[in-house]
Amino acid sequence: MNIIEKTDDEILAIAHPLWADLIKNSNAGQYGEFVKNFSQSLAHGLDQVEVGKQFARSELTRNLSEDIDFIGLIRRGEHVTVLYRQHSTKKKGEWLGRLVLGYEQEDVKIFGASIF
Repeated sequence: MNIIEKTDDEILAIAHPLWADLIKNSNAGQYGEFVKNFSQSLAHGLDQVEVGKQFARSELTRNLSEDIDFIGLIRRGEHVTVLYRQHSTKKKGEWLGRLVLGYEQEDVKIFGASIF
């Protein structure tokens, strides 16, 4: 199955809980829990030491607000990108959250996640 064939509502029913889980685990600095829904290729491409340093040093990644706004979906190939307006509990301003979803075997996995 290709995720881009799902309706917007079906995609959002998957994406919103995954994004909320990323926020929770990023704030807690729990690397193992943070990557649990990542695709194998994404998980293998991450340097656990560097991600750990980011968790430790970044005021943003440890203070993400649960207050988010859904911006839109972008379908391309076998992946869908879900865009969020992300806020911080400590830093003023807004950031762009990006979540890339697709299928790995039979399961929806995260193929990319970032905050700009």
